[in-house]
Parts: sequence; C-alpha cells; structure tokens
Amino acid sequence: MNIGVVSDTHGHIANTLAAARILEALEVEAVLHCGDIGSPQIPKLLASWPVHFVFGNCDHAYEEIELRLAIEAAGLTCHGRFGEIDLGGRHIALIHSDDARLFRKVVSGGKYDLVCYGHTHEAEFHCEGKTLVLNPGALYRATPHTIAVVDLATMQAEIVRI
Repeated sequence: MNIGVVSDTHGHIANTLAAARILEALEVEAVLHCGDIGSPQIPKLLASWPVHFVFGNCDHAYEEIELRLAIEAAGLTCHGRFGEIDLGGRHIALIHSDDARLFRKVVSGGKYDLVCYGHTHEAEFHCEGKTLVLNPGALYRATPHTIAVVDLATMQAEIVRI
C-alpha cells in the first residue's frame, strides 16, 4: 500500500491542487496531512482519498472547529492534535511536532512503524530503531515545495517535489 504524506498547506490552494495531481498520478491509496491545514477549503481538495488530518500550531483553536467541520463534511478523518492510525499492516503516528516533548516521546517510544510530522517545512526521513520518521516538507513557505510517498509494504519513502 502506497500512501501520500503532506504538511503545512497553510491554506495554499494552488500548491495543494498540484500535490493532489501528483498523488493521483502516483496512485496512492490514502493521504496523511501533518498539520497547519490553514483553510477549510483544503480538505475537499484531497477528498479523492481517505485522508487523516491533525492540527498544527497555526490551526488556532478558534479555527479548529471550522476545520474539523470541513474535514468531516468531506467524509475525511480529523484526529485533533495527534493521530494513531493502522494502515497497510503498519502502526502510524501522525503529529505536527510543535510539541517537542510529545514528538520525542512518540519517536523514541518504539511503538510505531512510521511517525509522520510537519512543522519545520523541511523534508527529511530517517530511522530510529524500527521506526521510520518522516517529514514530507511543506506546500507553503518552503523551497522547494514537497510531499512524500511511503510504500508501507517495504517502508521505503520518497520525497517528491511539486
């Protein structure tokens, strides 16, 4: 199972549409959004897949209600500030990573096969023990704008420029 991972859209519609076209071409089966959604328009742009969202530090509390409603209206899943998901036989954590203490605990705990995070706007992936730790980069305020694709069968990740 291949999944797409995006983060830090910050309401940027054009870049999110470009990412969606790439994810479609790559035939991903699900998408994870690592926070800083930024606009209630973003969920419907990704509604071609089952999508799991978490909130980031820029998704302020007063906006979280509106974002949650938009996510649910699109038939997608909102996990609040932390998501724990089972996909393709893998146990996955979804977090924005602005809470550094929680992020370190999740990464170092050995509980997850994959930890997807955002916040830094810098694409990277590495292994900590058996855990693949992945930041897809950002679709806003990043050079270049990037997303990631993960093959859950092999746990191979690829950063993709949009």
